[in-house]
Amino acid sequence: MSLEYPRFAVVGHPNKGKSSIVSTLAHDESVQISNIPGTTTKQRAFPLKIDDKILYELYDTPGFQRARATLAWLKSQDVSAHNRPDRIKRFIYEHRDDPRFHDEVELLEPIMAGAGIIYVVDGSKPYGVEYEAEMEILRWTGQPSMALINLIDDSNYVDEWRMALGQYFRLVRLFNPMEANFTQHIALLESMAQLKEEWTSGVKESIEIFGRYQEQKIDDSAHLIAKLTIDALSHISSIPISTEEATEEEQSRVVESYKSQIRSTERKLHRKIAKIWNHSSIDSSIDIALFQEMDLFSKESESLFGLSKRDMLIASVTSGALTGSSVDLMLGGSTFMLGAAIGGLAGGAGMMWGYSEISDMKILGQKLGHKRVEVGPMQNRNFPYILLRRTIYYTQEVANRPHADRTDIEIESADILKSISLADGEKGELEKIYKLLRKGNTPKVKMVENYTTLIRGILSRYIESL
Repeated sequence: MSLEYPRFAVVGHPNKGKSSIVSTLAHDESVQISNIPGTTTKQRAFPLKIDDKILYELYDTPGFQRARATLAWLKSQDVSAHNRPDRIKRFIYEHRDDPRFHDEVELLEPIMAGAGIIYVVDGSKPYGVEYEAEMEILRWTGQPSMALINLIDDSNYVDEWRMALGQYFRLVRLFNPMEANFTQHIALLESMAQLKEEWTSGVKESIEIFGRYQEQKIDDSAHLIAKLTIDALSHISSIPISTEEATEEEQSRVVESYKSQIRSTERKLHRKIAKIWNHSSIDSSIDIALFQEMDLFSKESESLFGLSKRDMLIASVTSGALTGSSVDLMLGGSTFMLGAAIGGLAGGAGMMWGYSEISDMKILGQKLGHKRVEVGPMQNRNFPYILLRRTIYYTQEVANRPHADRTDIEIESADILKSISLADGEKGELEKIYKLLRKGNTPKVKMVENYTTLIRGILSRYIESL
């Protein structure tokens, strides 16, 4: 096996979180994870690959099943320390087709082919002497090794595990793959670099590349958010009408079409964000939280993600967009409708007010039978901030989520959501582009660039990077 990049076999007792650690460190959600022991039956390699360059490769392996019997076979002949690796290779050769030792052969093969060892234990369970056979077998391989203590449950036996593991492994680290963030991942990579001198430069280079990759994903997310939020706020929906004025049913239908298109744009945005962060499979679970429990146009969404009256005033003042009438409206109107009154409907269609109203409605066309009723672009002054802050929340949840975590993402408390704050200067700069979009104007390239830069700065506060 060529070792042009570091390889590590993740090994240990069944059901101690080996596959979860592989998934998190490889940023790969295809790793099969289950609470049922024996889910992993064969070794499988998972490379962390960035721009066609493999930084390192992890082997997910079955858990030890017959460690004591394996160790007994190894010790059945008296061999010196320097011959122990050859004894391990002999065991693999003689038992390759023996179903009793299938799992031991599968986990030892990549190690004897040059992979370093990452031995995983559950620190929430007491240490037991039954683990010593496993650790002794791994010591016989002669390969560089480290141990990770994974706290699966609430109990804590870390100290006794540290004492025992320290006698077998060069490095012992506490690492929970279900909670590991970017900083912890980098810290673990730095530990892995210490295992073998030949790996040091390669792992350090991997850390630098990994850091740049994280920054690139933040950049990609910012560009995507800027493009699709502009699309949503600029959107116009229209339907044909058969009379001079739109009926109530036609008015409701065009408004629902308008909302549906914006919801669809948000879902598209979320799917693409999830793909950027290699989390495509969890998109549906996040949608459940954000779309079924909290609709984009709901008062609950406005309450958690919208700006307060004070913040809306600040945005208008700092953007130079505030007028006397808008002050009156913002201080006296409903929170969802801040500065977002529906204009009169052309052709005498009437006035529509309420939380669901989000834009002017127009009657277009010259000849009877060729008229259309149109809604858009977005006039609600608070809505752009609701959409943006929902998206920022979604993005930080995806970006900071370990790939081993397969649970549904649920919206946290209002206090946490309100921590997605905007600086006063950011509100003013955002309001400048939102004012332009409300007028139906196409933003210039420079303004889009400024908008993207603003979003990137906000994202950087909530997503870890080097």
